[in-house]
Amino acid sequence: MQERSFGSAQEPEKYKYIIKEKTMIILTNFKTYETAIGEKAIQLAKIHELVAKETSVNFAVAPSMLDIQKVTETCSSIPVFAQHVDDAGYGSFTGHVPAKQLAGFGVQGVILNHSENRLPEDYIKTCVKSAKESGLKIIICAENVKEGVKFMSYNPDFIAVEPPELIGGDISVSTANPEIISDAVEKIGKGKVIVGAGIKNAEDVRIAKKLGASGVLLASGVTKSSDPQAVLRDLAKGVK
Repeated sequence: MQERSFGSAQEPEKYKYIIKEKTMIILTNFKTYETAIGEKAIQLAKIHELVAKETSVNFAVAPSMLDIQKVTETCSSIPVFAQHVDDAGYGSFTGHVPAKQLAGFGVQGVILNHSENRLPEDYIKTCVKSAKESGLKIIICAENVKEGVKFMSYNPDFIAVEPPELIGGDISVSTANPEIISDAVEKIGKGKVIVGAGIKNAEDVRIAKKLGASGVLLASGVTKSSDPQAVLRDLAKGVK
């Protein structure tokens, strides 16, 4: 099976991560959960590395901005995503997150416009441009398929469709409304759709894969678990 680099050609070799075509990626957003910041962020990222190696499933992590450099330094065999990026370079940009700095840390992608950090549409466009210029992969979050279709015109790598009412809940998008997934794949495009909101187990992943999604985005299902390693192993079963 053909392989491709998930990172950019300019990245140091230690940050290269090879994923196989037509396989799903499971991306855990650490947010700022107390169980996933500081040293706990590093421990959790290492668990992702371990399970990725054991299962040959493509796991990725999105730690807090305060932890992202340390995570890239200690976990170089899985992709690390930033939870945000700004249209900013080096210079007078107080409080901003420059794409070039993220790329320099070894970050390979960014999440934009999460429902917990919604952005003006014009700003999303400029952030995408900035991230692209730095060789970062881009996931734009959309609250529904219609919004996702619109965001595709901004030229991201993926659209993450996440119904906001299901985020952090007990019922996943795969269970509550699987038609959203199939509709997204049809209208946004195969190979472009990641789904999230309530994803927690192998069956959620299996349904998403069956309906054509290229990956899943989740958070609390892993970060709040008393045994995240067991959760990740279970999620991996849904890819097989």
